[in-house]
Amino acid sequence: MTKRFPMTQTLLTLLMMVLFLQGGVVRGDESANEMQDEAQAFLEHYTSRYQHLYIASEEATWQANIRIVEGDSTNAIRANQAREAMAAFTGSRENIETARSFLKHEDQLTKLQVKQLEVVLRKAANNPATVEPLVKRRIAAETAQVEKLYGFDFTLNGESVTTNQIDRILKTSDDLELRLAAWKASKEVGVGLKDGLNNLVALRNKTVQALGYDNFFQYMVSEYDMSVEELVAMTEQFNVELRPLFRELHTYARYTLAEKYGEPVPDLLPAHWLPNRWGQDWNAMIEVEGLDLNKALEGKDAEYVVHAGEDFYVSLGYPELPEVFYEKSSLYPLPDGADYKKNNHASAWHMDLENDVRSLMSVEPDADWWETVHHELGHIYYYMAYSNPDVPLLLRGGANRAYHEAVGSLLGLASMQQPFLVHVNLIEEGTEYDKMGKMLKEAMNSVVFIPWSCGVMTHFENDLYGEPLSQDQYNERWWALKRQYQGIVPPEPRGEEYCDAASKTHINNDPAGYYDYALSRILLQQLHDHIATDILKQDPHATNYYGSEEVGEFLWSMLEVGATGDWRQMLIDKTGSGLSAQAMLDYYAPLLAWLQEQNEGRTATLPE
Repeated sequence: MTKRFPMTQTLLTLLMMVLFLQGGVVRGDESANEMQDEAQAFLEHYTSRYQHLYIASEEATWQANIRIVEGDSTNAIRANQAREAMAAFTGSRENIETARSFLKHEDQLTKLQVKQLEVVLRKAANNPATVEPLVKRRIAAETAQVEKLYGFDFTLNGESVTTNQIDRILKTSDDLELRLAAWKASKEVGVGLKDGLNNLVALRNKTVQALGYDNFFQYMVSEYDMSVEELVAMTEQFNVELRPLFRELHTYARYTLAEKYGEPVPDLLPAHWLPNRWGQDWNAMIEVEGLDLNKALEGKDAEYVVHAGEDFYVSLGYPELPEVFYEKSSLYPLPDGADYKKNNHASAWHMDLENDVRSLMSVEPDADWWETVHHELGHIYYYMAYSNPDVPLLLRGGANRAYHEAVGSLLGLASMQQPFLVHVNLIEEGTEYDKMGKMLKEAMNSVVFIPWSCGVMTHFENDLYGEPLSQDQYNERWWALKRQYQGIVPPEPRGEEYCDAASKTHINNDPAGYYDYALSRILLQQLHDHIATDILKQDPHATNYYGSEEVGEFLWSMLEVGATGDWRQMLIDKTGSGLSAQAMLDYYAPLLAWLQEQNEGRTATLPE
């Protein structure tokens, strides 16, 4: 039997370009079927090479995240090499020209082919071969920034501490001096990242400008098929709609925390008073009687938390996690005395765009990690759902980036509902609990998150890449936005010798897309409202998804199509409405009335 050797990528794309120039593919008398066959041949060869390089890049990046050894750049070098190889391929002139040529005749192609070709061009825009030296410099700069970020030695009172330890102080300590020291310690990492961030902004902008984008922020927004102006207007609308509720939460927090610390009520919230390093989540300041999940998890181990998360998804009719998940994930904190560090930011990874799914976490048996595990497994099951033959590999992603976060956060929310916690024997049945306190605790997470995400992060990164913002204005702009949107001020002057924005992971290595999280919060509330009222026929404030295969089927029907459809139409089809904050407003309407009673006679300092 004669062996057939596959054409190389370069040979294939050059051949197709010749056909285009000769009219062999684009002649008016060429049938649509022949055009589709040619496009499909290109896409299959592109996908095969892309997957091979993707796996190499993900594996190298994974290793660089789970094993960071001071002075050892081996993993960083490998990650750089893998990313450079991916960049060279996705940004090649042949791929760009071939995809563009096919898209000139998109009316003769299938919708799935058009979507894949658009992905080819979007990936090329971040790595165009026309500026290959620039791409290499950007990749090297990103790798160096990640190493600095995750290899940083946080110290408190002269002793090395983990970020988990810093977070624990901010969540539990009443000692304002200790809180201030811990908060300041959490920001020291930004000082050494400032020059690198400034360099990355320039490199990221110049890279995408080579293919016609104004700046990197616009490039990232384009994935939603929206302009920057449209996206900013939408996020601002969410801020406006939720402002009355956030204003009441801010007033309540000021008075509650002032009483707790024995201090005068401030006009704006000092950052170190809050239980989160960035002030993005205030829920730890609220204890709900009858729903003390931290106490319920005492005596449990971290493995219990992870397996309980898996059990929840299996109860919805989903398969068990594949063996590779447990074999290759990094799920728990490093052992004491480890001679290396790892990235402690929870994340989910789709290593091969097929069956190799992993998670990077540092799970401990507490309420935060309970919710985080359920959230991260939401991403994992999303990967598993759309890794099917009906979804081309290039379209194996969320309907948009926010959908991925929405699914994770939705299942995180479901895992904290009282009836569910009763069902899994963490809360005793019939336990009386403070329902308004529970709603308040939820709002201190989800509602408080909107001005942070839609306001501070979205505007800062839009300014960072769009202005572009001068390096000597980073901290000033950062704190101006935090004052404006969150009503938060630094505990003491923070000049431009600091770079507090860079202490946030996403500013460095997941840039210009934090609005994904904001849109996901709005989306998850919409999905939760539909599930509770239309499927389960339960109060949205007290649901139990566990064991409902109908809920599982509803969610799976969205997950399994990946990015093959239109995200707006999918939401309308599934819930009957476009993206709207109304479900969130409805959910928290009783809380708004309660807060207005609690705050009667108090001074609200945030502008309406």
